[in-house]
Amino acid sequence: MRLQLEKFGKTLISRELGSEAYRAFQPTLRDFAPTEELEIDFSGILTISPSWVDEFLSPLLNVLGERLALLPSDNLSVQATLKILQEANKKVFKIKGK
Repeated sequence: MRLQLEKFGKTLISRELGSEAYRAFQPTLRDFAPTEELEIDFSGILTISPSWVDEFLSPLLNVLGERLALLPSDNLSVQATLKILQEANKKVFKIKGK
């Protein structure tokens, strides 16, 4: 399954909004097949913050582990945010194709 983060907005910047997005995604996550992979697509995102990602993607990583795959992004905001979060949390996000 591919999830377009743009459905939550083009500017994803607060911890509160990240948490709200994660709660909104819960019904989909409950119906997720145990072997299915979730691909996160950053297309259309203008800016994203570590706090939003920490509230949305970090819990997904905890639940899905290797079944969570991030699609590559040329967006510098996305790249910097993922780098900061991986260093802070000592967890690595799987980037598809890398």
